[in-house]
Amino acid sequence: MGIKRYNPTTPSLRNMTVLTYEEITEVKPLKALTKGKKRGSGRSGAGRISVRHKGGGAKRKFREVDFKRDKYGIEAKVASIEYDPNRSANIALLFYKDGEKRYIVCPDKLKVGDVIKSDDTVEVEIGNCARLKNIPVGTIVHNIEMEPNKGAQIARSAGAYAQISGFENGKVIMKMPSGEMRYINEMCFATIGQVGNIDFNKVNIGKAGRKRDLGIRPSVRGTAMNPIDHPHGGGEGKTKGGRHPVTPWGKPTKGYKTRQKKKPSSNQIIRRKKK
Repeated sequence: MGIKRYNPTTPSLRNMTVLTYEEITEVKPLKALTKGKKRGSGRSGAGRISVRHKGGGAKRKFREVDFKRDKYGIEAKVASIEYDPNRSANIALLFYKDGEKRYIVCPDKLKVGDVIKSDDTVEVEIGNCARLKNIPVGTIVHNIEMEPNKGAQIARSAGAYAQISGFENGKVIMKMPSGEMRYINEMCFATIGQVGNIDFNKVNIGKAGRKRDLGIRPSVRGTAMNPIDHPHGGGEGKTKGGRHPVTPWGKPTKGYKTRQKKKPSSNQIIRRKKK
């Protein structure tokens, strides 16, 4: 998918870029696989703000995406490739031979008319889904389960992938794009190939209005606040805060590890991600 640039006829268009969406083959989503989406806007179950700078944005419909790929042994034909406003990746509509229709995260280079399949063992072709133990070493995969039959949790965003590096005692050694090496149960399913829409991270938003359409509200610098509002606030004239960067609640913001020390999955990590 290419990147489109604009002539700088206004200041906001000077650096703004958009995706060309030439891969998209269908504009309207399948009604049976969509439903209304209630906005949480960064609020918790109690209604309090748990994630700042979220709110507003364009109205969206939720697409029901199949992350389990549990229709084993039944071939499916790619009917269309569609835009999904709820994720960075595109989605592909599959028509199964038994008449069922499902959405999946669209892999790179998957085309309309391709036939794909999910089973314990499949051919190593883009879009096919199989158990990790039956996929050769060195294969690039995405949509990876962390526990058998739980549904994919790893490598689901645009351009994401992981690589199978080896097998050991019923587990598969996976190399993540971050450089992290970790074990995953060999009975978990994964989809062959890399997630499509690879150019997504190259887009320059360009103007504040597009941020608001995405549901992102403005951020105010801590140094522009008063001392009561932020640890960096106050001072005569422009200041740099006088301390290492922190959140409004005093937690370090650069290099501070927030992962739980006793997280159960920590024993599955062989090597941490690169600094």
